[in-house]
Amino acid sequence: MSTDAFAAAVGKGAALHRPQLREALRTGLIFGVIEGLTPVIGWLLGRMAAPYVSAWDHWIAFVLLGGLGMMMVREGLSKDEVEEEKPGSHSFWLLAVTGFATSIDAMAVGASLAFLGSDIAVTAAAIGFSTFVMVTIGVMVGRGLGAIAGKRAEMVGGVVLIIIGSLILYEHIGPHAGALPLA
Repeated sequence: MSTDAFAAAVGKGAALHRPQLREALRTGLIFGVIEGLTPVIGWLLGRMAAPYVSAWDHWIAFVLLGGLGMMMVREGLSKDEVEEEKPGSHSFWLLAVTGFATSIDAMAVGASLAFLGSDIAVTAAAIGFSTFVMVTIGVMVGRGLGAIAGKRAEMVGGVVLIIIGSLILYEHIGPHAGALPLA
C-alpha cells in the first residue's frame, strides 16, 4: 500500500536541497501517521457508508495529486535561468496533503476490513510503519535524483505526482479496474 507514497516521496526528496536523514524521517513520520490513520477512518466509515468511500476515493486522489503535481511543474517552469535555492524542507501542510492524497485508497481498504471483522489496530499500525520506512527511503532516493535532475527536479517531482494520481484513477476506472496493485 505504500508504493504510491514511496514514489511521491522520491519526488519530494528530489525537489529539496540535499535533504538530510532528519527531513526524510520527518516526511516518513507524517506520511506514516496519515497512512496509518486513513484505514481506521475508512473502517469507521465502512461501518456506515462503504459504497460512498469506494465510489469517490480514486477521484479525490487523482484531483489532489494532479493539482499538487501541476503546481510543482508550474513552479519548475517559472524559475529564472539562475536556479533559485531549493528549500531544505517542505511545509507540514504540503506533506500532509500529499500524504493524504496517496493514502485515500487505504481508507477504502479500511472500509472493506470493517466487513471482514479484521483487527484494524494491527493492520493500521503495519500500514503506517511500512509507509514510514518506504517514504523515508524514498526521500533519500529523491536526494540522489535531485542532484541528477538539477534545476528541474521540482518538475520531475510534479510529473511523478501527476502519474501517481493518473495510475490510481486508471486502476479504478480503466479496462482492467482492480488488476493493478498500486494502492
